[in-house]
Amino acid sequence: MITTQAETFPLRNPFTISRGSKTEARVVTCTITRNGHRGWGEGLPYPRYGETVEDAVAAIRALPEAITRTALQEAMRPGAARNAVDCALWDLEAKTLGRPVWQIAGLAEPKPVEIAFTLSLDTPQKMQEAAARNAHRAVLKVKLGTPSDMPRIEAVRAGAPKVRLIVDANEGWTPEVYTDLAPHLIQLGVEMVEQPFPAGQDDMLAEIARPLPVCADESAHDAASLPGLLGKYDVVNLKLDKTGGLTEALRAKGEARRLGLRVMVGCMISTSLSMAPAVLVAQGADWSDLDGPADMAQDRDHPVVYDDRHIHPASALLWG
Repeated sequence: MITTQAETFPLRNPFTISRGSKTEARVVTCTITRNGHRGWGEGLPYPRYGETVEDAVAAIRALPEAITRTALQEAMRPGAARNAVDCALWDLEAKTLGRPVWQIAGLAEPKPVEIAFTLSLDTPQKMQEAAARNAHRAVLKVKLGTPSDMPRIEAVRAGAPKVRLIVDANEGWTPEVYTDLAPHLIQLGVEMVEQPFPAGQDDMLAEIARPLPVCADESAHDAASLPGLLGKYDVVNLKLDKTGGLTEALRAKGEARRLGLRVMVGCMISTSLSMAPAVLVAQGADWSDLDGPADMAQDRDHPVVYDDRHIHPASALLWG
């Protein structure tokens, strides 16, 4: 039996990027019950990709009860709805066999993953204060994407002088802004920038110098999307809500490595149920941004464990 529902998880603080702010995460939860075992999965439909919670719920409810993971890849397009079902099927198989997902997938036993903690877009002063509160982290991911970003990143560096930095422009820059900012960001120790230009308007990346490595986020989805990024991007951000689940995320990671692209594993603002499978993809990644539940006022009953620098593999769930 396949069941699905929409759930809302409030955030402690507004989360702001260049496209707007949110105060809650609306996720779709899928449960699949067979032979006395129940598997769980979660997806976060993203309006930027034309997804809604209502459409995701309807798509899951339309699936045949006996859907397999292989058939699912053809039955649904990549996205949050397929992610929820795919991960539920992995979890169901693990519980049925009494073995963790990493073993079934032929992966090495997962270890804690060093992750970036995200600073929301705000005034320079507030971003400096946020950076100072998080200066003990290994990596900070700084949300930018406006014409006046230089004071913000300078403020972050002042607040956290020793932490590693990456930035995310969320499609908010122009080629002129990137060209102007890149050398200054490098001087401040920024390691790379995510999606500086809008997806579909990023061909200029193949024509300009890229002294600061550029990561594809909104331009990267499943494995089939990756060859078209060559010459424009240096890194790809793989998110299970974009690939449509763990199955395709692992395939996309292998394809990225084959193409010579570095890999970042990211997430939407979602619960520990989304982070647990993502930790498996993040093993050996160049960067990982899996702090989705970090600012939630409420998480799942069995949350993944964070320390100051890492996310740990799930233990209460069979995702570990």
